[in-house]
Amino acid sequence: MEFKFDNYEVWFITGAQLLYGGDAVVAVDAHSNEMVKGLNDSGNLPVKVVYKGTANSSAEISEIMRAANGDPKCIGMITWMHTFSPAKMWIHGLMDFKKPLLHLHTQYNEKIPWSDIDMDFMNLNQSAHGDREFGHITSRLRKPRKVVVGYWKDKSTQEKISTWMRVCTGWADAQDMLIIRFGDNMNNVAVTDGDKVEAEIRLGYHVDNAPIATLVPYVNAVTEAEIDALVAEYEKVYDFAADCKKGAKKHQFVRDAAAQEIGLRRFLEDKGAKGFTTSFNELEGMKQLMGFASQRLMTEGYGFGAEGDWKTAALVRTMWVMGQGLPGGQSFLEDYTLNFDGENSSILQAHMLEINPDITGVKPRVEVHFLGIGDSKTCARLVFQAHSGKGIATTIVDMGNRFRMVVNEVEVIDPQPLPKLPVACALWKPMPNFEIGAGAWILAGGTHHSSFSFAVTTEMMEDYAEIADIEMLIIDKDTNIRQFKQNLRNNEVYYMLNKALR
Repeated sequence: MEFKFDNYEVWFITGAQLLYGGDAVVAVDAHSNEMVKGLNDSGNLPVKVVYKGTANSSAEISEIMRAANGDPKCIGMITWMHTFSPAKMWIHGLMDFKKPLLHLHTQYNEKIPWSDIDMDFMNLNQSAHGDREFGHITSRLRKPRKVVVGYWKDKSTQEKISTWMRVCTGWADAQDMLIIRFGDNMNNVAVTDGDKVEAEIRLGYHVDNAPIATLVPYVNAVTEAEIDALVAEYEKVYDFAADCKKGAKKHQFVRDAAAQEIGLRRFLEDKGAKGFTTSFNELEGMKQLMGFASQRLMTEGYGFGAEGDWKTAALVRTMWVMGQGLPGGQSFLEDYTLNFDGENSSILQAHMLEINPDITGVKPRVEVHFLGIGDSKTCARLVFQAHSGKGIATTIVDMGNRFRMVVNEVEVIDPQPLPKLPVACALWKPMPNFEIGAGAWILAGGTHHSSFSFAVTTEMMEDYAEIADIEMLIIDKDTNIRQFKQNLRNNEVYYMLNKALR
């Protein structure tokens, strides 16, 4: 599935006013052009910055903001106040603006020219003044935004902008995201379901049901030659168990999985879908659960959620977009079983079949085993263990009056050998430790499914929640249960009052 940062751009607008004369406006414009060129030439930003000029009036600001709303390439706006820009000029433009906003608090010059500074310099370089005026009006309007403070040439400042840009691409991608749901939510599970209408209003993505019978003709139409070619690709990138190789008794299951992969990909392409869910209770006409195909399609960027979990499918896709080009990988995962071991107590993450091989550092192994859950029987799958390292587990849950995002920072560690467990898995310690991390997640109402990433950071998810205007809860090294419970109570009051005021 193709994704390119080149398809997007972030606009840059500089705030000023005509009070200081035409020469000042010319200087502001020159400085802004130099800064935007420097940001683009740095090589640290994934998305091109496009300078849209210096805004000196309410009409100019509104025109740029409306143009940004209507341009599908524009995924966000960076604002910077070079001089003092009276905030009343920004009211109508900001009220109209519907895309992510980053307020860059910086200055053209790095240091004060101590021996030469005069009032002309002071009047021209007023970011310390102007950015506070702009900050006031965005706060007064309750405008969600990210504030980045730092010198524009510094790598650390550019990295913060880069983080926000990645989130903006994930947000833009979600606004036309279609999730195909093969079958309904399974077994009356509450946490994996939710309000799909509110999700489309708040988060942008649309969820459509597709009976599994509509997929079967796509799978049946796959030719033997196409299967041969795809199995040959498997043989290049994976190890094979002896009973799965050509001529062995279980090889046909691998071929059936290849047909499912080709058919499923074509179905999703025809629908224009970016993600899907499966159900092991609805497999009429299918020879096995599409676990192998799900693993393969996640590596291409399709979102996946098991058992009808459409929120996780969407989040897996969004985090894949955010993490493009960054090392480590990401995947759908599920809390399966616990290992009590003092300070090293941990949670084994797995699922029946559907884990993305991007999170392993070893060559996955093609195996075929009996599954025996729901309507599924014998299935092909890729078996591996996730590499070690730090990552985040993320979920979005429907709390009835709002969506809540929960992020737990985790450390993936190496498990003991698992010779009889024929599935992909990861073993992690939740931060700050097992007792607090798992307890806080449960108190927050977090799912047993999660979207996991080695590449995406907590800061990215904070930015995403800010753009989406949804509740955000972080479980990290500084979390303690008493304060976490108080945060839950405070948030409940906040959202109840917020709803009442609306």
